[in-house]
Amino acid sequence: MRRKRALLTTGILAGALAAGMAVALAPAASAGTTLRAAAAEKGRYFGAAVATNKLSDNTYATVLNREFNSVVAENEMKWDATEPQQGRFNYSGGDRLVSHARANGMSVRGHALLWHQQQPSWAQGLSGSSLRNAAINHVTQVATHFRGQIYAWDVVNEAFADGGSGGRRDSNLQRTGNDWIEAAFRAARAADPGAKLCYNDYNTDGINAKSTGIYNMVRDFKSRGVPIDCVGFQSHLGTTIPGDYQANLQRFADLGVEVQITELDVMTGGNQANIYAAVTRACLAVSRCTGITVWGVRDCDSWRGSDNALLFDCSGNKKAAYNAVLDALNAGGNNPPPTTTPPPNNPTTPPPGQGGCTASVTLNSWTGGFVANVKVTAGSSGTRGWTVTMTLPGGASVTNTWSATASGNSGTVRFTNVDYNGQLGAGQSAEFGFQGNGSGSGMTPTCSAS
Repeated sequence: MRRKRALLTTGILAGALAAGMAVALAPAASAGTTLRAAAAEKGRYFGAAVATNKLSDNTYATVLNREFNSVVAENEMKWDATEPQQGRFNYSGGDRLVSHARANGMSVRGHALLWHQQQPSWAQGLSGSSLRNAAINHVTQVATHFRGQIYAWDVVNEAFADGGSGGRRDSNLQRTGNDWIEAAFRAARAADPGAKLCYNDYNTDGINAKSTGIYNMVRDFKSRGVPIDCVGFQSHLGTTIPGDYQANLQRFADLGVEVQITELDVMTGGNQANIYAAVTRACLAVSRCTGITVWGVRDCDSWRGSDNALLFDCSGNKKAAYNAVLDALNAGGNNPPPTTTPPPNNPTTPPPGQGGCTASVTLNSWTGGFVANVKVTAGSSGTRGWTVTMTLPGGASVTNTWSATASGNSGTVRFTNVDYNGQLGAGQSAEFGFQGNGSGSGMTPTCSAS
């Protein structure tokens, strides 16, 4: 993993970057024996940051696949990796991660579309309108490539300054105009309407000048209809946790956005397990906290080196901090997020009926429009192809469809599989989505299989 910056402290440690996705609620269940199962029972995900070159390490992959149901790329989806030369894109690392996630029932957080660090050298040499146009094109192209495959994007990362001003960080992006963050979010929404759009930052774990500056931006965005769905709190912690950690999450949630713990790691020592447990309990106590991501799998994979800041040692053994998190997940009340989106092939999804297929729909709505994400699950006979039929409310119409082919755009609309997602084994799932005008409320999908 590339080192992103020196570790910063403001009573807690800071640094690094993001991860995650929300999980379909399972029925009330017994205590989960893995992080992914225990989190899913509470309607949340538990994720990890992944370096794809480590997926060939058997210990690493075994722990990852057993314990986590969400992944985020450490570096493979950043600007320098995805557009190393202007207009020439490389998605190999990101595509590999998405493929691994699909095969193992995981969702994917996208990290990060725009950041003042890890820009390719050609972008570092631009300024003004040339940089603005290049940045928005980058957001559009990358989000379009991964359209329908990413649960949540860190659209902008670490744009606020440390210290007491609560203002923006000076950067080449900031110097293109104070509205650059808004422009990036609008471009991301247009490119991938089904993805949650997040702002992500560090040293924001308590109520302080920096987190309040971000809070004011989010409140302004919500009041003006700028598309923002979530805020990521990196939570690179030292030996303490702010006493107002949960209250800080809650005040953002009260603005109507999801909150996500995106890069959690904690300095080793006598308080490590307690801090991990406290973060977990705080997330469970805030209904709009949809998940937690740790920044790495094992201590030896962590960017924090000798801090031994993660839940597993290098041999893949569970640490006391792991047991503390699992206990906190299992003890937590069932305080589910208000809306959830199931990841593909989630093992906690209730089993499908006999034969045929079933379909469920999750809506992300706003005044005058909506995005529908539809999950198709094969019955006991599997499918060679499938068709989902939905009747749209009066006045509603389909304006765009992905991962399916639509027949009609109003009234009763039939969606059929495309070439890569029609053949499903028994109990396997595929997802597609569509954007519409009007209201999507009350749509009930029916599924037929061939």
